Amino acid sequence: MASISSQLEELYMSTSRKDMNDTLTDILLAACVTPALMPERLLMEHILLVSVLHFSVGLEVGAHFLETVVRQFDKTYSQLDATDKECDNLMSIIAHLYNFHVVHALLVFDILKKLVTRFSAKDVELVLLVLKNVGFALRKDDPLALKELISEAQRKANAEGERFQDQTRIRFMLETMLALKNNDMRKIPGYDPEPVEKLRKLQRTLIHSSAGGSDMKLRVSLDNLLEAESVGRWWIVGSSWSGAPMIDDHGNKTTTPSTKGEQYSATILELAHKQRMNTDIRRNIFCVLMSSEDYLDAFEKLLRLGLKDQQEREIVHVLMDCCLQEKMFNRFYAVLAETFSSHDRRFQMTFQFSLWDKFKDLANLSSRSFSNLVQLVTHLLHRKCLSLSILKAIEFGELDKPKVKFLKQILSKLLKETEPEDLVNIFGRISGIPKLGTLREGLKLFISHFLLRNIQTQETEQAKVLRDRAEVATKAMEARDAKIKL
Repeated sequence: MASISSQLEELYMSTSRKDMNDTLTDILLAACVTPALMPERLLMEHILLVSVLHFSVGLEVGAHFLETVVRQFDKTYSQLDATDKECDNLMSIIAHLYNFHVVHALLVFDILKKLVTRFSAKDVELVLLVLKNVGFALRKDDPLALKELISEAQRKANAEGERFQDQTRIRFMLETMLALKNNDMRKIPGYDPEPVEKLRKLQRTLIHSSAGGSDMKLRVSLDNLLEAESVGRWWIVGSSWSGAPMIDDHGNKTTTPSTKGEQYSATILELAHKQRMNTDIRRNIFCVLMSSEDYLDAFEKLLRLGLKDQQEREIVHVLMDCCLQEKMFNRFYAVLAETFSSHDRRFQMTFQFSLWDKFKDLANLSSRSFSNLVQLVTHLLHRKCLSLSILKAIEFGELDKPKVKFLKQILSKLLKETEPEDLVNIFGRISGIPKLGTLREGLKLFISHFLLRNIQTQETEQAKVLRDRAEVATKAMEARDAKIKL
């Protein structure tokens, strides 16, 4: 695989990319899309090659291959011959393109919805094929969309199940979906993640480190691909695109009632106006936050807005603003912030910078906002989404009253509400890092001077707990190694 991919890479560098894309796609499809079912391992190796070239040569390799596969799938699917396995092979190719991070889950869900809508015997077979190959990955990437798909399949099975002579296939599909929902791998016959994992490991070694860090997944829907000839290909840099840009398109959908009914109520839009959400992007983010069922729903919808770079940071700013405006602390924002932080380091960094701005402005915050900020920071520290190093922005040598109050509340909440084992992890994260020496000294001094000085003589249970936990925290900060034994 290493030599094949490097030779093809050289060919890409020395000849026309279009010719290379066309030739490679024709050869791969001739090999993989046969009337008989293609052996799984062989198919995966072909797709692995595409993914390696996609990462090392450029997005247009995967994009061209994907578009051709989806077009052929659509054509074969519309004139389906039950005995032919071409459609199954094409479906497997799309599933493995997702497995090897060439395409986003969005496309796989679009195809699954299409299959569930028609719901013939062949559709049930194809749904099972996809779920066996990538079901658990889909569950991890987009649990909400999978939940919706399962509900739709159950509804369809209840409504149209009677017309099938063979009921066992449908029952088996629903059982498989239920096993996925409950994360139960044992209930899926023949499920073996090992071959995919082996090839993924190989993929990681073959992809150059320069490309490995960036997200190269094509976040493109089924309609986008099928309409590419007439509308253009926004997902390939330099390609023409006759539609509105993706973000504006979302903006139109959500804020102008004329395009798609009124998706957000007038009350929410009025509220957005009152909160000075003065751009389309901020208004969209605000409306999603206010109208979501739960934090997962909000997370999925915000990701689907498809924001990039600077626009993506607005999610953090709006979320922070809403959290501080609440009359009482609402954990919804904290859990959503935690989800975004664990999803991508970019969000973690944006939260850090946003919090530093708030630290500078503590004196001007209302008591309500101040209290909400304390709870949010404590939650993120407690869940280890952020490190105590965020406090390095506070100058310990020049503490004013609001900063003393802020640090007091955060540290006492952390010490009182956290188990000793977790305290070791939280405070141990900043040990042994030379750049954080000043912060460690500042925190130790602050804990002994502001938290423990008044309770030194007290013998109450609470004072004893606070003293013990403060000692654990101090030892953890002094430990060279982050993991110390209690």
